[in-house]
Amino acid sequence: MAFKLNTSVSFICLMVLVLATGSYGGGISIYWGQNGNEGTLAETCATGNYEYVNIAFLATFGNGQTPMINLAGHCDPYSNGCTGLSSDIKSCQAKGVKVILSIGGGAGSYSLSSSDDARQVAMYLWNNFLGGTSSSRPLGPAVLDGIDFDIEGGTGEHWDDLAKYLSGYSKKGKKVYLTAAPQCPFPDAWVGNALKTGLFDYVWVQFYNNPPCQYSSADIANLEDAWKQWTSDIPATKIFLGLPAAPDAAGSGFIPVNDLTSKVLPAIKNSSKYGGVMLWSKYYDDQSGYSSSIKSHV
Repeated sequence: MAFKLNTSVSFICLMVLVLATGSYGGGISIYWGQNGNEGTLAETCATGNYEYVNIAFLATFGNGQTPMINLAGHCDPYSNGCTGLSSDIKSCQAKGVKVILSIGGGAGSYSLSSSDDARQVAMYLWNNFLGGTSSSRPLGPAVLDGIDFDIEGGTGEHWDDLAKYLSGYSKKGKKVYLTAAPQCPFPDAWVGNALKTGLFDYVWVQFYNNPPCQYSSADIANLEDAWKQWTSDIPATKIFLGLPAAPDAAGSGFIPVNDLTSKVLPAIKNSSKYGGVMLWSKYYDDQSGYSSSIKSHV
């Protein structure tokens, strides 16, 4: 009887420990694709540092344009030169890493002219990158895990429609994850309405290039206030702290490792919506070693 009691107590202690770590443990999301000198996609996943990799970017789409992916120096989509990425994508997924196509970006040419335009873009994404079929899949036959909305231009119209249409494809088999990278001023000017749909799984908020809501060495209050608003007002599964991986990766908002681990993360990790940290980008992470430095704290 005593033995059973001790076993039960040990099991309860273990469960408390698991629950405690489970509620605080987060993952790192990285953007890959905008610098040919950042290593391959397979190498990126092989580091073991990232749980999510956003392939950046499908930079041209919508409003009657022929959709076009731009992966900088990695491969040439105009000559079907990016189809070889399928083996890398599968290698990442075999390691448990979710591979997501990021649409938009800071320098793209994109907008949605109507709900029907959103429906057509969703169909294009399904057939060319997700579970559908097409004779011209830019990244080859591999089926990506979802779509990331990194909308930083154009208008705020019809992104909610695109989210609804993409979400509908989850009923056809493999779940289509929806993620987004809004700026930290709330609500986001472009995807604010889309985020209200409650269809997004992960939202990596850009807490950089936005002094009113980012960290400064003198003050954590602005970031903390913005974090509380994002986690309380956005019906997403998890919210991530989006940061530059090195000082050169953004105009402002870089948080030194020690400040992040001793001040910022302790202030935000108690939220049940805390999902982890997003970094821009793999190239800058290679220069700084940021993800390796913070991984055990995230």
